[in-house]
Amino acid sequence: MPSLPQERVIQGPTPLDLNTELPYQSTMKRKVRKKKKKGTITANVAGTKFEIVRLVIDEMGFMKTPDEDETSNLIWCDSAVQQEKIAELQNYQRINHFPGMGEICRKDFLARNMTKMIKSRPLDYAFVPRTWIFPAEYTQFQNYMKELKKKRKQKTFIVKPANGAMGHGISLIRNGDKLPSQDHLIVQEYIEKPFLMEGYKFDLRIYILVTSCDPLKIFLYHDGLVRMGTEKYIPPNESNLTQLYMHLTNYSVNKHNEHFERDETENKGSKRSIKWFTEFLQANQHDVAKFWSDISELVVKTLIVAEPHVLHAYRMCRPGQPPGSESVCFEVLGFDILLDRKLKPWLLEINRAPSFGTDQKIDYDVKKGVLLNALKLLNIRTSDKRKNLAKQKAEAQRRLYGQNSIKRPLPGSSDWEQQRHQLEKRKEELKERLAQVRKQISKEEHENRHMGNYRRIYPPEDKTLLEKYENLLAVAFQTFLSGRAASFQRELNNPLKRMKEEDILDLLEQCEIDDEKLMGKTTKSRGPKTQIAHYVVKFLKKL
Repeated sequence: MPSLPQERVIQGPTPLDLNTELPYQSTMKRKVRKKKKKGTITANVAGTKFEIVRLVIDEMGFMKTPDEDETSNLIWCDSAVQQEKIAELQNYQRINHFPGMGEICRKDFLARNMTKMIKSRPLDYAFVPRTWIFPAEYTQFQNYMKELKKKRKQKTFIVKPANGAMGHGISLIRNGDKLPSQDHLIVQEYIEKPFLMEGYKFDLRIYILVTSCDPLKIFLYHDGLVRMGTEKYIPPNESNLTQLYMHLTNYSVNKHNEHFERDETENKGSKRSIKWFTEFLQANQHDVAKFWSDISELVVKTLIVAEPHVLHAYRMCRPGQPPGSESVCFEVLGFDILLDRKLKPWLLEINRAPSFGTDQKIDYDVKKGVLLNALKLLNIRTSDKRKNLAKQKAEAQRRLYGQNSIKRPLPGSSDWEQQRHQLEKRKEELKERLAQVRKQISKEEHENRHMGNYRRIYPPEDKTLLEKYENLLAVAFQTFLSGRAASFQRELNNPLKRMKEEDILDLLEQCEIDDEKLMGKTTKSRGPKTQIAHYVVKFLKKL
């Protein structure tokens, strides 16, 4: 393989090259590749075409590695990665995709999974337009059309390829008879009364960071893009169904219209910032807090639908990892959301490979913040690799020599031996949970200091809202992984998961006291049998 150049200077892009920098970025140089130093955080960015990713990697102080290097701390790929690759990662590594996330990122999979949750919890999932998947639901759609005709109603439907992207192949129809019955399509009720801005329809690109699926952790970026149509909106009728610049908000569609406005500021043109939009809402006496709350709830509920699939796929890739272990996966998702005239958000689709092209300054400003804040939240450290290797070595030695293992009492052992075994087992469980709690506290402290423009939306601080989400999670597992739902429910309801550090320390102290009593150091008032019974009672009361 030819050797890499010592230095590359990024030239200004050609007019058609939208994935590299504009002239205002062209003076920036990539850092000279240096010999890998001990203790340096490394990043493999061979799988991305976006220059902003490389720029952020440089700003973080990470060293970019050769394309064939699979040992980097961070691996970034634009497209989804094979599960085998995730399975091969070391615990110190991070890759920017979860297995199983396609269950909400493919239009047909999203529609299928949402339909199942809507049947179980229709009120909680009323943010998804009514949808049919062709060819499987062609007959149901035709029956619905017949019902509309009987009621003398007419609705508009948007038709999309099942696995399409960038607005390709999208059309609007009012007559369902013309739809082919065997094509793989998504047919969705069109929202005819959108919230308009300056007379134009628009949608929002919301950026979401998922840092873990075990346990689930979700962050919402408090900025994003407002993407506007380029023809003034008129409700759909027979004469304007083909005017896609009016009805579609996709940037990839509207950029070809001569009326598309490029502007270097965030409050003008066909692409604007959500930061500006929230200021616009506030200036017009709209409830901005409710706007963000509604968006957050939509996002969490959608990722709850994905969680059973993602968690199952992740555990299949990473078997033997105890719950709460450091996640080797994270993901930046692009949620596309439409607001109706009452400012109710409607989920359009989710992109697991959102474009990080920076053909306008607003793209550069927003997307740089999304990426930079995400990497800071991940807290990738120079010591991760060294600690991981040391832990692997220690675990191998424990397995080899049987250290720190609790030996089961032999058959026919005395009650005293059986009781002491149970006590030792409980102490190990408490110590393991204590370590998890302390690690989680440390992670949350780091996140609170380095969230930047992100906000944690799951788990929420509101206990009532958390209980509501956990109930939805239980329904999701029951719906999608019925055979494994019981084990998830036991894990969710495990009293140890609810306990704080001081509670666990208190129980450990009680264990030590009862252990001393079992060893005969204070046996005057109680025999071993009554001592362990006393401990069990106190333990259960504490739970």
